[in-house]
Amino acid sequence: MNANPDWAKPEYHAFIRRDIAPLLPARAEDVLDVGCSQGGTLAWLQGSGVAGRTTGIEIDPAAARIARGRVDRLIEGDVDAALGTLDSASFDLVLCLDVLEHLVDPWRTAARLGRMIRPGGTLIVSVPNVRHHSVALPLLWSGRWQYEDEGILDRTHLRFFTRTGAAALLTGAGLEPAGRVDKGMEVTRRRELWKPLLARTRWRDLGVFQFVISGRKPVAAAAATAPARAAAPLVLEAAR
Repeated sequence: MNANPDWAKPEYHAFIRRDIAPLLPARAEDVLDVGCSQGGTLAWLQGSGVAGRTTGIEIDPAAARIARGRVDRLIEGDVDAALGTLDSASFDLVLCLDVLEHLVDPWRTAARLGRMIRPGGTLIVSVPNVRHHSVALPLLWSGRWQYEDEGILDRTHLRFFTRTGAAALLTGAGLEPAGRVDKGMEVTRRRELWKPLLARTRWRDLGVFQFVISGRKPVAAAAATAPARAAAPLVLEAAR
């Protein structure tokens, strides 16, 4: 076993998730990052003018110490306990990147995050794709499913997702699909020229190692209920 698994490496906590840029709103006054590591992504969002006030949740004590100097509010501890300290409908943007696959009940957590978002707000999540060729082909040809210290079959991953399952995390939280980034289909060297060909087939997901998807909380649902509450007394007044 590797003595330094992915999560134990300093660069793991220092990584800034610039890959979410295509999914970001132009502006989000209140931003929550669940599993913020050292706070680099929140600092980047605030420095670029996307984020106003920033809140981070981080369970790793060493990463949390650094994050405190980079975010406006840092909550150190378990995700579920930390979410219990926050109010519903208090964020315009919530990030949950490389977190849900580590949880026993990611669907429940995603639903809680959906309730944290204001109408019109955005939730961005990223999860590994269990249908990637590095997992699917060994499983098909030799029955191999070998947990490792990092990657899709990381030993700390408790849940696994296909594209459909990843999308269900957001729709199950009451959010509308808003956008996606498929990581792994970029051509970075000549021997990867097969990727554009694969992308045009039904087997596209064999080349995708991570889904980064966003969902938006509908505005209409909140707007539809507000007038109904106000209309009742008006009807009573008219009946007098």
